[in-house]
Amino acid sequence: MLILVFEMLFGAHALPEPVASPPVRLPHFPDRVHAFVWKNWQLVPAEKMALVLGTTPENVVGLGRSMGLSGPPEITEEQQRRSYITVIRRNWHLLPYDQLMQLLGWSEEQLAFTLREDDFLSVKLGAKPDCAPLLYVAPDEAVLDKERHTAAVVREEFPDGVGELGEPLFAFVQKLSEPLPSGKTPRMHKNRFTRRYCYSYFALYGDPLYAENIDPYPDGLLERLAASGVNGVWLQGLLAKLAPFPWDSRLSEGYEKRLARLRELVARAKRHGIGVYLYLNEPRSLPVSFFEKYPQFMGVREDGFAALCTSVPEIQQYITDSVSTICSAVPDLAGLFTITASENLTNCWSHQRGMECPRCGKRPAWEVIAEVNALIKRGIEKSGAATELIAWDWGWQDDWAAEAIGALPEGLGFMSVSEWSLPISRGGIESTVGEYSISAIGPGPRAQRHWGLARSRGLKTFAKIQAGNTWELSAVPYIPAVWNVARHAENLRHSQVDGLMLGWTLGGYPSPNLEVVAEIGKDESITALDAMNRVASRRFGKKISPAVVEAWQQFSTAFSEFPFHIGVVYTAPLQTGPANPLWESPTGYRATMCGFPYDDLDSWRVIYPADVFANQLEKVAQGFENALTELRTRMGSVDVRRSAHREAIESECRIAEAAALHFRSAANQARFVAARRALDQAQTPEVAAPLLTELERILRDEIDVAKRLYAIQICDSRIGFEATNHYFYVPIDLVEKVVNCRDLLDRWLPQQHVRFQASPSG
Repeated sequence: MLILVFEMLFGAHALPEPVASPPVRLPHFPDRVHAFVWKNWQLVPAEKMALVLGTTPENVVGLGRSMGLSGPPEITEEQQRRSYITVIRRNWHLLPYDQLMQLLGWSEEQLAFTLREDDFLSVKLGAKPDCAPLLYVAPDEAVLDKERHTAAVVREEFPDGVGELGEPLFAFVQKLSEPLPSGKTPRMHKNRFTRRYCYSYFALYGDPLYAENIDPYPDGLLERLAASGVNGVWLQGLLAKLAPFPWDSRLSEGYEKRLARLRELVARAKRHGIGVYLYLNEPRSLPVSFFEKYPQFMGVREDGFAALCTSVPEIQQYITDSVSTICSAVPDLAGLFTITASENLTNCWSHQRGMECPRCGKRPAWEVIAEVNALIKRGIEKSGAATELIAWDWGWQDDWAAEAIGALPEGLGFMSVSEWSLPISRGGIESTVGEYSISAIGPGPRAQRHWGLARSRGLKTFAKIQAGNTWELSAVPYIPAVWNVARHAENLRHSQVDGLMLGWTLGGYPSPNLEVVAEIGKDESITALDAMNRVASRRFGKKISPAVVEAWQQFSTAFSEFPFHIGVVYTAPLQTGPANPLWESPTGYRATMCGFPYDDLDSWRVIYPADVFANQLEKVAQGFENALTELRTRMGSVDVRRSAHREAIESECRIAEAAALHFRSAANQARFVAARRALDQAQTPEVAAPLLTELERILRDEIDVAKRLYAIQICDSRIGFEATNHYFYVPIDLVEKVVNCRDLLDRWLPQQHVRFQASPSG
C-alpha cells in the first residue's frame, strides 16, 4: 500500500538503468533458459516460471528433470513472501526488469521501492546487467546433449538425487514459533545489563507491521528469546508509516493499522518479560518532486531525493508530533533508538554534507545531530509515556562527537559500537576493527572514550555488540566462538555499561551466545568460563558439556585469526561460501556489499596480500575442523541419554561444520582467482604446471566442500539464511557449484593443458 501511495504522491520510482556490461557467463548450464529453471527450482512454482518463459509448466518441469533434478518441491505462498530478495538476487543476471517483475508478480513501483528501501538492496545487488529476454525454445540436439551431460554429472556426484529437501526451506520459522514445553522458560530479571535487546531471526525488514499473516515475533520466538536472557526486541520504524504525514495524509495511509499491531506486539512481548524498541533513522528524505510544493523544507539533495531540513520549525514540529503520536498510541513501548549520521539521508548533516544547506550550513554538525535527538525526546515527553530514548553515535565524526555527546538532552541513553577502533594484528597486518566482529574482543578505545563522556553527564551507557553472529559469517544462526563472546561480555561488565544491543538484523537466533552474555550480566562474580559451563550444562547435559566448552574455546582461538577488515566482511565470499561460482575468466564485476562476491579478489582482501588473506581463512577453517573432530570423538565416548541433549549437540556440530566450510571455501576461492590470474600471465609449461595442479586441487576440494554443505543444508533450513538477505543460497545452488566445478575440470582445465603443451617451448 505504501508503495502505491508513493506513486500517487511523487510519481513512479525509476528503476536504476541497466549497465552495458553483459551478464556473467554460465557455461556449466545447457543455456540460460536452463539456468533460469535450475536457479528457481526450489523457490518459484513452475507455473510462475512458465509465465515468464512463455511456455507451459510441463515444459518447465521437463527442463528441470532433464538436468537430473527431482521434484519440483511444493512451494507455499508464505515461502514465496519470505524469499523475494533471494529470488531477485538469483535472477539479477538472467532476466530484464520486466520479466523479473513478472516473476515476482510486482509493479515497477514496488520493485523500485524495494531496491531503495529494503535495507539497501540496490547496494547489495550492484549494477543491473543488460539482460536479453528469456523465452522457451524447444531444445535442439546440441542442447539435449548438454542436458544429458548435466544430468550424468548430477547422478554421479549425487547418487541419492537432488531437488527434494529433508527439511523444507523456512521450516525453522514454524519450529521457533511453537511454544516451549511448560516450565521451560526461565527468565533472568536482575542483571548488570538492564537492557539486552536484539532483532528477530526472521522478521521481514521493510514494513513488518503491515504485512499480513507474517508475524515478526510470534510467541514461541519471544519465549525462546526470554529463555536466552533477552529482555528486548526491535523493529525498524518509519514516522510516515506510524503517524500522520502533515503535508499529505495519503503517505501515512494505514498508520492506524500499524500502530494497532505494534500495540498488540508490545502487549504480547510484555507477557514474556520483553520490551519492544523501534529503530528511528529520521526524518527520511523524500523525492525532489515533493519540494516543488514545499521548497522551504528542502535540505541537502542526493540522488533525486532531498532531506527534510531539521532546522526548519515545521519539520521540527513534525518530528516531535509524530513521536508523540506513536508513544501516545503505544504507551508501553519500551524504547526508541536513533541513528542520526549516515545510513539513509535524513538530517542535512547525516551524510556530512550540511554545508550545502543554507540553514544547516551555518550550524555545526554536532548541534544539528544533538537537536534531532532532542526533538524525538520532546515527542516522548509530550506523550507522557515512559518510553526510553537511546542515541547511537554510529557515524558520528571523531572531530565533533564529544560536542554532540555534550549537547544531548538529559535523561536519555547513549550507545556506542563496542569494538569500533579496536587495534588488531592478523597475519602480520596491523589494522583496526570497524564493527561487526566476534573475532576481536572489545571494547575498543572509541567506545570507552565516548561512554566516559556520557557518564560524566549522568547518561546511561549502552554497548552495541554482535553476540550471535556478524558479517564475518551470517549464514549460520550463530558463530560458536562463544569464548570470545563471553570474554567481551565480561569486559563490558567491568566497563560498567548499563545495557546491550545484542546485534543488528543478524544474530537474533536464540543461541548459547545470547545465554552466556545474560549469565555474565546476572552475576558480578561469574567468569566467562563459569558462564559457558552453566550454559553448556543446561543445553547439552553435564556429561558432554565440558567437551562443548573446550570446543567453544578452540573455535574462538581459531576465529581470532580471521582477517578482519570492514571491506573484507562486506565483500568477500563469506556469506555465500561454497555457493559462489568459480569463473574461468574475469567477470569484470566489482563485489557488492553482502551480495555478489563475483571473483573480485582485490576487493575481498582489501589490506591483506592475497596469500595472507587465504592463509588466515584457512587457519580459521582448520581450527574449526580440528575442534569439531575432537568434539565428535569425545561425543562417541559419552552416553547422551536425553533426546533433547542429543539433538542440541548434533545441531551444534552442524553449525560449526557449516562455518568451517564457509571459511574453507572463501580461502579456496581466493587461491583460485590468484592462480587463474597467474596462469593468464604464464608463458611456459614450467610456469604453468604447478598452477594447473593447484587449480585442479582447488576445484576438487570445492566439490567436496559444496557436497558436505549440501548434506547439512537439506536437513537444516537455518543454514544460509539471514533476516535482511533471506537465503544467501539454497541447496540447489550448492549442487550448481559442483556442476560448475566439474565443468571447469572436464572442459576448461584440459584446454589449459593443451594450450601449454602446444606452446613453442613445450
